[in-house]
Amino acid sequence: MSRKLAMLVIGATLLTLSAHSGTSSTFRITAVEPATVRVGSTITLKGENLTRDNVAGVFVSNASDDFPAPIVSQMGTRIVVQIPKVKAGDYNISIQVKRDVLIQPIRLTVRD
Repeated sequence: MSRKLAMLVIGATLLTLSAHSGTSSTFRITAVEPATVRVGSTITLKGENLTRDNVAGVFVSNASDDFPAPIVSQMGTRIVVQIPKVKAGDYNISIQVKRDVLIQPIRLTVRD
């Protein structure tokens, strides 16, 4: 699936999730701090509706793989995760909502 098509599917999924929840809520990441990290360090993801009831997992994703990032703490507007063992490079942050993994428009750089 092309990246453009994947982003369209994600947008449609977010709209569907919002419509089915009975509210105008969406599950999304709006910021990552810090945006450049090393493997094993933690990052804070800020966003909306990030409770355990909504977000079951977080991933560091590239064009071909999703790497699970262990959740350290989780609240409604933020999630702290540990960076998994990945190669240096640029990644997206993805969240798992039910069985779907949604790529977020947030970039992360992992360095050596």
